[in-house]
Amino acid sequence: MKLWSGRFTAELDKLAEEFNDSLPFDRAMYSQDITGSIAHCTMLGKCGIIPQAEADEIVSALRGILADIESGKLEVCGAEDIHSFVENELVKRIGDVGKKLHTARSRNDQVATDTRLFLRDGIDRTVLQLKSLILTLAGKAEQEKSTAMPAYTHMQKAQPTTLGHYLSAYANMFLRDAERFLDCRKRVNVLPLGSGACASTTFPIDRELTAKLLGFDGVTDNSLDGVSDRDFVIEYLSCATQVMLHLSRINEEFVYWSGEEFGFLSLPDEFSTGSSIMPQKKNPDVNELLRGKCGRVFGDLTTMITVMKGLPLAYNKDMQEDKEAIFDADKTLALSLGVMNAFIDKVRFNREAMSAAATGGYSCATECADYLASKGMPFRAAHEVTGKIVLYCVQNGKSLQSMTLSEYKNFSSMFDEGILSAVTAKSAIARRTVIGGCAPQELDRQILKLQKAANAL
Repeated sequence: MKLWSGRFTAELDKLAEEFNDSLPFDRAMYSQDITGSIAHCTMLGKCGIIPQAEADEIVSALRGILADIESGKLEVCGAEDIHSFVENELVKRIGDVGKKLHTARSRNDQVATDTRLFLRDGIDRTVLQLKSLILTLAGKAEQEKSTAMPAYTHMQKAQPTTLGHYLSAYANMFLRDAERFLDCRKRVNVLPLGSGACASTTFPIDRELTAKLLGFDGVTDNSLDGVSDRDFVIEYLSCATQVMLHLSRINEEFVYWSGEEFGFLSLPDEFSTGSSIMPQKKNPDVNELLRGKCGRVFGDLTTMITVMKGLPLAYNKDMQEDKEAIFDADKTLALSLGVMNAFIDKVRFNREAMSAAATGGYSCATECADYLASKGMPFRAAHEVTGKIVLYCVQNGKSLQSMTLSEYKNFSSMFDEGILSAVTAKSAIARRTVIGGCAPQELDRQILKLQKAANAL
């Protein structure tokens, strides 16, 4: 039965019905819909809007419907949307009393409430997954805090750093992602139920009671805003987009690190695949998919922004399009974070290859310039001298490490024996003890801070 059929004399065209119906996807919110209905009905009974006995009967039947869906006894089908399905099933079970459930409520504020409940659950799960990933990265960073590797700018070797420093950088990104989700949760966790279709209700409902029953921090302050607001959805999808962006970046690096040209890591068998024609191949398919799936979530955000950009107040059917974007982002995010965490736990890095690469490409040139600056030469002059030294090395097939002291002195008398150790990766890393630096003892501080922050999430 349609919840709105009284006004109409003809059945909805079958094609229009298929186009209109949202049950194939919004049934994912059955738990939130029933939970919200239980709280709403409890409030109706407490306020005397419907008899308490009838409220109790409705609540009991709703709990039975929820249990039957979760056990697989009841199939969610044959209705326009999840709200219609639950109400129709309720009426089947307890008769006309079930029709009182929708008193002082519209599908507009009902669906807004369901959406907020769904996103709240999704945020809580995502924050836990991010916490786990941060701790895994921090643990791996601790193991690799002395593993030298090159840092890159413009995809060229820049300066020596450590793998622990690199992994900690991503852990910090994911920590900020978790903080963004927690901040977003504050705006999600506001109850719109009681806004009605758009202008609230004439029934003496207790919105604060409903909010308390559902664990909301408060209620929306304007009924028009309550049913037409999807800012919180856009914000959620923006947060999800940022996580997927960070996942894409780290996996981009893992993809080329796994290649023979880098050889920085060995792909775990559990997280790689082979070729149907080339027997030697071990492909980073999981990492490539993690990189590729970010496009889905970026698209979900674009969808939602586009849907909302021209909508007048209050509710418009366009807003039904938020569900598939939300469900897709939620599912993609959960799967991606789970796979990423497991991959980080399993992956093994080639310390020898990384350390060998750390001094290549004249990555210690800055150490040479800094050495002269520490002796009193203005840094800009030291930069010029070092540039000439690098040019000399390029032209003569030498490295900064193979230069002799006499060769260094040909460029400046300020050089002494200390320069020979200053231009090694080990020395360059060890002396970067400033806050945020890559020295192992400074990484100890960073990692401990990351672990404390993650555990506090």
